[in-house]
Amino acid sequence: MSGTGADIAGGSCRSPTGETSRTACARGVLRTGVEEKTGRLLPAAALMERVGWAAGLVSGMVASLLAEHWNAADVEMLASGLDAGGQKLPSNAWMALRRLGWTAAAPEGVQVNDRIVRMAQEQAGRTLRSVKWRADVTAGVLATWPADPGRRTSEEWDAVRAAVPGGQFLPGSVIKSRTWQLTAFAREHGRLPVDVFEAEAVPRTARMLLLSSCDGQQATIERADGDPTRALLRLQLPTRCDPRSYRDWTWVSCPITLPPTVPADAVLHLPTLRPHRDTVRADLAYTHAVPKARRTGHRVALGVDWGLNTLLSAGAARLHDDGRITTLGTGAQFRAGGVRAKQHRLRRLSEHLHTKTGHYERLTGDDADHPLAARRAVLTSETRAVSERRSHLNDALAASAARWTVDQAITAGATVIYLEDLRSMEARDMGSSINTRLSQAVRGQMGPGHPGPPFAFCFCQLRLTREGMST
Repeated sequence: MSGTGADIAGGSCRSPTGETSRTACARGVLRTGVEEKTGRLLPAAALMERVGWAAGLVSGMVASLLAEHWNAADVEMLASGLDAGGQKLPSNAWMALRRLGWTAAAPEGVQVNDRIVRMAQEQAGRTLRSVKWRADVTAGVLATWPADPGRRTSEEWDAVRAAVPGGQFLPGSVIKSRTWQLTAFAREHGRLPVDVFEAEAVPRTARMLLLSSCDGQQATIERADGDPTRALLRLQLPTRCDPRSYRDWTWVSCPITLPPTVPADAVLHLPTLRPHRDTVRADLAYTHAVPKARRTGHRVALGVDWGLNTLLSAGAARLHDDGRITTLGTGAQFRAGGVRAKQHRLRRLSEHLHTKTGHYERLTGDDADHPLAARRAVLTSETRAVSERRSHLNDALAASAARWTVDQAITAGATVIYLEDLRSMEARDMGSSINTRLSQAVRGQMGPGHPGPPFAFCFCQLRLTREGMST
């Protein structure tokens, strides 16, 4: 039951004692609103409609900005962080776009204030900044295109990793997925694309309102007096889908019930509003003080190992003064057999629906008047619904597993968590059953980003045995 104490003593995270700020996000819902000028109560449907009108105006401007600047030169200029005069660009995306002269305008005859334009520029700027990484990966794969895209040699793997920035740390699955994307393009067009902007179409724009890019002239948020679990969001919303003047914009007050994960002393930031079906979801960002995670000095650690039949196995260990490591208790297991069985059922249903949809696509082609076109649309909608259910189930499982892990650490008195890093493991060459079970894992979603005490996290290769823990 002995081992080396260097790994526990040298955990991962930030500096010594004291406090630091932590910014997190929680989900809320806008259920009603009050129009301040008239005092009229807006039910959920009316509020949803007005938020949808504003989000539609923003998404339209975002789409035009992306279509205009979806090219390598503009993305490279934005990612460089410097404007044409060599001056450093602001960190806010909307300010950077304005410095570069990339403007957006509402449709002709529609009147919006400057803050609505800001939200459009912020969303477009974030999207254009994020594509830089995909552009670099795609450029590296194209520059070192292998003789056989389906199976690279070791020399070709070394070459592509050298051509991609940070390629030595990039999971092989990322490079393979880019290779498959480019191979599909070549199969369809008879040649390889020039860059990612030719391989990928302009991305669709999400209907959302990034209120964080605004100021008090567009939106404000504050806690309710005497009730730390409630807040009041005030924002300007249009009274019609095509506002003709500023008189068509009015202030609306929306009470929000804060989730229990938001501390009473946290500082609230303006949320992001997203119309979703018949509700308005609010992604509530907040900042609160937490103790700093220590890099060294840990005495009790929790080791967590991934499994197939058992999703997680955890065991606590103590570092003694003489360097020995001994286990605490018999360990614990996180089993999710019922949830994973449901995952498999949904996966089989999704595969069945994809097969049927593909068959209908081959029969109907591009003929919108084909007798089977309506049935194809229904199948497409069902497939999308099943995919959403699978995604939500994976998110819930990851959150539950992360919460369980943190609870185990609290119970054991641990100050550092070692989690086996298998996020880049590929499900292949292990048989259809094992491949399927590995592909259903949620290894990439669980980690330090989940809410909980400020433990130091360390991703490593761990092996938990009956006798103890070794790395």
